[in-house]
Amino acid sequence: MSWVRSCRSRALPPWPVKAPGPRPVPDRQCLQGILYVLHNDIAWQLLPLELGFGSGQTCWRRLEWWQKAGPFDRLHRILLAKLNAAGELDWSRACVDGSHVRVKKGEPTGPSPVDRRKTGSKHHLICDGRGPPLKVITTAANVNDVTQTLALVDSIPPVAGRPGRPRRRPHALLGDKGYDSNPNRRELRKRRILPVISRRGAPNIEGLGKLRYVVEQTFALLHHFKRLAVRWERRTELHDAFVSLACSLICCRRLKRAAAP
Repeated sequence: MSWVRSCRSRALPPWPVKAPGPRPVPDRQCLQGILYVLHNDIAWQLLPLELGFGSGQTCWRRLEWWQKAGPFDRLHRILLAKLNAAGELDWSRACVDGSHVRVKKGEPTGPSPVDRRKTGSKHHLICDGRGPPLKVITTAANVNDVTQTLALVDSIPPVAGRPGRPRRRPHALLGDKGYDSNPNRRELRKRRILPVISRRGAPNIEGLGKLRYVVEQTFALLHHFKRLAVRWERRTELHDAFVSLACSLICCRRLKRAAAP
């Protein structure tokens, strides 16, 4: 696939020339093995050797090394820049929301308030007005959504693709009553972002749901990757690597639809 070649040439770091041991499995095969696990949610040791991906341990170690080097976040920024250049990003508004994920292993975890206090984590997502994910943060399941509002806004990567400085701020931020916070509203206004957030004890803002549906749609696409629907990674950085890859795939699919005649 073209995006795999782009990932390898522009984002993945080269393997050390003087690495000890036998000749390593090529990056392309390792990346395909990682994507196979992301889509199918199988144990690393069950990765089929006949597909040429190398052993599960090989792919796991390559994923760990790549995550330390940061190529997955760079790939996400590259694809966001391409979407921005194609006019597929809507900076007039951004949407935030959270979604619970059941956890089998790993940290951070906490009692899920929506799953009978079973151990879980939560994905906090911010996307633009058309749905491409800008950033995902993983926390324990009992972390309140409102505490991650500013962290999501400040973690939006600089998105190039158009003349001028890279874009990092939407004009408005849309959220439900779970994000109601006067201090956060003041901080958003300092960042020149208009908070469009319903208040507790008051009727919802008219028409807000019709604008916020894109964040629910993006969560559905994100959790369509079976490895993210139930969390198995003990280490947060490895889970975040899968999340970044999933965000890149979502952006890549949207870019392909935009380029289709």
